[in-house]
Amino acid sequence: MSLTKFLQSLFGSKSTRDMKLILPLVEKIKAAYPEIKALSNDELRNKTNEIKKYVQDAGKEEREKITELRSNIEEIPIDEREDIFNQIDKLHEDELKKYEDALTEVLPVAYSIVKDTARRLSENEETVVTATKFDRELASDPNKDFITIDGDKAIYHNTWTAGGNKITWNMIHYDVQLFGGIVLHQGKIAEMATGEGKTLVATLPVFLNALTGNGVHMVTVNDYLAKRDSEWMGPLYEFNGLSVDCIDKHRPNSPERRKAYQADITFGTNNEFGFDYLRDNMAVSPDDLVQREHNYAIVDEVDSVLIDDARTPLIISGPVPKGDDQMFEEYQPLVERLYEVQRKQATEYLADAKLKITEGTNNNDQKTLEQGFLSLFRSHKALPKNKPLIKYLSEEGIKAGLLKTEEFYMANNNREMPKAVEPLYFVVDEKLNSADLTDKGTDWLAKQVKDKTLFVLPDITAQLSSLENEKGLSDQERLDKKDDLFNHYAVQSERVHTLQQLLKAYTMFNKDDEYVVMDGEVKIVDEQTGRIMEGRRWSDGLHQAIEAKEHVKVEAATQTFATITLQNYFRMYHKLAGMTGTASTEAGELWDIYKLDVVEIPTNRPIIRKDLDDRVYKTQREKYKAVIDEVEAMRDAGRPVLVGTTSVEISELLSKMLKMRNIPHNVLNAKLHQKEAQIVAEAGRSVDGKGVITIATNMAGRGTDIKLTPEVKEAGGLAIIGTERHESRRVDRQLRGRSGRQGDPGSSVFYVSLEDKLMRLFASERIAKVMDRLGFKDGERIESPMISKSIERAQKKVEENNFGIRKHLLEYDDVMNKQRTVIYEKRRHALMGERIGMDISNVIWDRVLNIVMNNNYKDASEQFLKVLSMEIPFDADEYENNNKEDEAERAYQEAIASFKRKADRIQSVAWPIIKEVYENQGQMYERIMVPISDGKGVYNIPCNLKEAYDSEAKSVVKQFEKVIMLHIIDEEWKENLRQLDELRHSVQNASYEQKDPLLVFKLESVKAWDTMIDEMNTRITGILMRAQIPDTQEEVHEAAPEQHSQRYVEQKDDIEAEQERAARQAQRVARNQDTREGTPVNHVPYRAEKTPRPNDPCPCGSGKKFKNCHGRNLF
Repeated sequence: MSLTKFLQSLFGSKSTRDMKLILPLVEKIKAAYPEIKALSNDELRNKTNEIKKYVQDAGKEEREKITELRSNIEEIPIDEREDIFNQIDKLHEDELKKYEDALTEVLPVAYSIVKDTARRLSENEETVVTATKFDRELASDPNKDFITIDGDKAIYHNTWTAGGNKITWNMIHYDVQLFGGIVLHQGKIAEMATGEGKTLVATLPVFLNALTGNGVHMVTVNDYLAKRDSEWMGPLYEFNGLSVDCIDKHRPNSPERRKAYQADITFGTNNEFGFDYLRDNMAVSPDDLVQREHNYAIVDEVDSVLIDDARTPLIISGPVPKGDDQMFEEYQPLVERLYEVQRKQATEYLADAKLKITEGTNNNDQKTLEQGFLSLFRSHKALPKNKPLIKYLSEEGIKAGLLKTEEFYMANNNREMPKAVEPLYFVVDEKLNSADLTDKGTDWLAKQVKDKTLFVLPDITAQLSSLENEKGLSDQERLDKKDDLFNHYAVQSERVHTLQQLLKAYTMFNKDDEYVVMDGEVKIVDEQTGRIMEGRRWSDGLHQAIEAKEHVKVEAATQTFATITLQNYFRMYHKLAGMTGTASTEAGELWDIYKLDVVEIPTNRPIIRKDLDDRVYKTQREKYKAVIDEVEAMRDAGRPVLVGTTSVEISELLSKMLKMRNIPHNVLNAKLHQKEAQIVAEAGRSVDGKGVITIATNMAGRGTDIKLTPEVKEAGGLAIIGTERHESRRVDRQLRGRSGRQGDPGSSVFYVSLEDKLMRLFASERIAKVMDRLGFKDGERIESPMISKSIERAQKKVEENNFGIRKHLLEYDDVMNKQRTVIYEKRRHALMGERIGMDISNVIWDRVLNIVMNNNYKDASEQFLKVLSMEIPFDADEYENNNKEDEAERAYQEAIASFKRKADRIQSVAWPIIKEVYENQGQMYERIMVPISDGKGVYNIPCNLKEAYDSEAKSVVKQFEKVIMLHIIDEEWKENLRQLDELRHSVQNASYEQKDPLLVFKLESVKAWDTMIDEMNTRITGILMRAQIPDTQEEVHEAAPEQHSQRYVEQKDDIEAEQERAARQAQRVARNQDTREGTPVNHVPYRAEKTPRPNDPCPCGSGKKFKNCHGRNLF
């Protein structure tokens, strides 16, 4: 007996201990249920209203106090408001705690209500209640076909449409589902086997937490499940007066989507919830906001969302000026020829290796043998994914010889490696996912283009040093030459980067494996599910490189406007829970990152599925033949078969093999994912005594149960055949779990070959030796529990390694997330206007402190005039001799007084005009433009005329402050995102200097952050402190109706203003992108007018160079 099993025998397993803690709550639900069951239909609904009122009253006192504090906030001096806002935040925390206590108290009754509602709908075709206003609203919606109104009665039917299909409600919660519901309410992950009714389980905590009125988000992995589940489970909630909606049914930023978030229960995909958060943080009006506070979310298939997709960033981006000016199409033919040259060379090396290894082995000639393995190693370094090479490596002793050769050349920090790779044109490293040119490859390219330096980065440091030492140059000539050097380096750098990405596209990314080409577009395929990841693009030019490789339209380069990972989005919720069939293998990661405990829920009926040992073959050819033989045998036995694959390519290969034998089958992969539900629904049937065969990527069809017909159960149930072991045990368990639901019979088995990726990288050598020693011939297999356990150990190593990588990436992402949290909070304050006065006073204090602490008297005087637009409030002696903090406080008070005077001045000048316009022309205008100048440019501020009149023009000042804050925060944050993207790539080179790239990234990102905040505060202060309404008044202009996605217009006719307008237009395009699945995407690139080069004549006609005239702020 192992130590683990011994300890479990003494103390019980974690699952057993978890169930003991939950059991008392289940008993309370059972005790409360008879009383609820005895209620009439109307009494049951009244009971819901009763506990809903009880829960909401629990936080009533805190809500009233918060309302009172907010109503008086404008009367409190700005410097005293921070304490008030801290008090509001503390009251809100107390309110949420009281809600949780109240919810726990009413849990037995609430769960009993949901369970008995399910029973009543299941046992009665019609459930009649007294009609309420809410019932009548539901009945008026043609999509709500479960309810009709008859006089003063509302009739709830037990048949309705969900996901496009008519369903009849026939489900009632059983005891283990109550366990699952309690786990979800506690903010944990419920691991429930496939077919245990996770969707029904979620109705219990969703109903309970929706009673607070703060909203519950039900998160799914795709839009089909979001729409289906909202329609399928909706009547259960709506019968009890809770509103339900689905965000994926409505366009982004639409009133309908805003209304969906106001519902008590909101369904949607993880991507859309994340994108809406980003859109809200690009809003220019409070009316743009759609989301409420992140209260409670349940994530379905939580392992897929919080593990597989967690590090994938959601990005809202827009085209940049000259974004379509790229080199990928120009150099694609050149790289394709280079690839073909190396492919031919790799084939020759492989043939040479086979010849010499055979000759050396037969003649016992060690030197010839070493030469053969060197050729094999070169072939491997040239193209490691070459199929003939992979097949040869599965032969006896070949993989071991290759590894020994690799160890020799990698010894002493790759000292001998240059000799090994010298004949190659480029070197591919499969584990590092990289492809790098060699000197020979650079020379080959130079001959092709007749330019030795075209793909070589110049030594910019040496060139600049030489320029500094060059004599006889004027300052202007030296600057011009320096500009030329930097411009040349930038072009060369872009050219080399393009080449590297094209090489990677040809060597590391295969069509119908990592991506597919559909409708003239390259679309990424999800490795886990085989689904197309609509709207996702590889970064850093890789996607454009693959587009060039596939000869489809190369899309324009884009710039990030807003980004967040799903990991960081879901960590914002007050309470988070999840459910899945496979999470225990990732329990450590889910706890470390999200503090989510995994609780295994027992099955309703014992699992009788037979899980057979892995069947290991030498080659993939033998393995696939055995798979087809097994499929045919199962089909003939009347058993349906689900064949699980790890890629689209393998799915299509097996499909061709089945077609050759004239065996009918269905294929579910990235190209056919629209038919997913239909194909999965038919996967448990037999036709004329022959089982239905379905080929699918391992995790395809999640969320849809495979239900078996009686004849199939009698024949032995669903047969699961895995064609390869995945890197993650969780994915393999998910595939196994498709069979054996609710006590159904079934079996599962995995077919493995030594050529499979997992085996090739981690486990094949040991098993190959065993097969060689035992004298296995072609077509024979190993089948042993010991081998299966060995493969699972290899998977565990990979999981640990992947977790380490993800955790490392998390630390990078956390740096950006901390910055994002601060910026988005500042932005929300400016948008809502409630705390904007406090933020402005903090900005002014920061500038005053910075000037006083970091400058002598002369420079400080200059900075006070330049930034704060005021005279320094003390003389030189006072400045040099007094306490700096006291001086800063004094200067701050002067600056605040100056700011208030200017704000009052704007109000006093604007008020007579607004009064006259409103009283004489108020019926003509709803919104007007108020011009405000900072002495450099004029900002036309759109204001609501009635609000301006009612506030005696105070709202004009506030609107101006809000517009300036939003504009500058957005501009600076956008630039900071670009710098962080560049920094993240560039710091990887720190490892060559024996430095930790992560540490360098953290240090440099802090510097970038400080620079951004410094620049942001300077710009905000400079504009606000100089603000005034121009003396020259023109006629009143009406503001256009409020465009929620549009920025204000700044009246400046120079190049900088043109670029700002182009950026704002791009941002509007980005914000209005429809990110829902299946939505057609417009890929027409935005083209900006061409900007002159630094040394070109300025287009204004001054005769000066562009960089010295209107372009002086750009270079």
